[in-house]
Amino acid sequence: MCDHPVTTVKTTMPELILASTSPFRRQLLERLQIPFTCVAPAVDETALKGEDATQLVARLSQAKARAGAQGSQSLVIGSDQVAVVEGQILGKPGTPERAAAQLRMLAGQAVRFHTGVCVLNAATGTMHEDIVDTVVQMRVLDAETIARYLALDEPWGCAGSFRSESLGISLFESVRSDDPTALIGLPLIRVAKFLRAEGVDVP
Repeated sequence: MCDHPVTTVKTTMPELILASTSPFRRQLLERLQIPFTCVAPAVDETALKGEDATQLVARLSQAKARAGAQGSQSLVIGSDQVAVVEGQILGKPGTPERAAAQLRMLAGQAVRFHTGVCVLNAATGTMHEDIVDTVVQMRVLDAETIARYLALDEPWGCAGSFRSESLGISLFESVRSDDPTALIGLPLIRVAKFLRAEGVDVP
C-alpha cells in the first residue's frame, strides 16, 4: 500500500481595486490592511434629469465599480457622495468662490450626506451595495471664519466645502451616523462586511 502525498490547494484572494483617485478613500481603505490598487474610473458624475440624491450616489457608485473592473476578475470598490441641504444637492465647489458660497448657505444648518458604496465581484457579477447617511449640524459661521477656514484647508474638491478629516471638523456642532468613516467618503463598516461576503478575511 502506497502513501500518496496530500496536495493542498491554495485559494488566493482576487485582486482588490479601489475605483477612486481620492487620497482620503485610499487612506481609509488602507486601514483594513489588505493589498489593493487604485484606478481612476472614467464616469460622468452629472445627475440625470429627475434623479434624487440617493439615486445619484447609488448609480455613480455602481458605475465607478464597473468602470474600475476594466474586464478584470477583481473585487472592485466604487463609492460616491453628495451633500443635501433643504432639498438641494451640493456638489464639489471647485473654486474658492463657490466654496465660500456653500459654507455661507450651510452655516447653522443640518446637512445630510449620502455616501454610496458598491463592491463588485467582476468574476461573478455579484454586487453588494448600500447608502450610508450622515447628518452634520453646522455651527453658525461668520464671513471671517469661513475665509480663514478656506485659506487653511482649501476644500475645493469636497462636497459641502469642508474636509471633515482635517480642520473642517471645527465647523461642526455634531455628527450623526452609524458608520463614522462614511463622511470622509468610504463607509468601512459596509466595505468590510461586503468583502467578508466575498470570502476576504477582514481582519
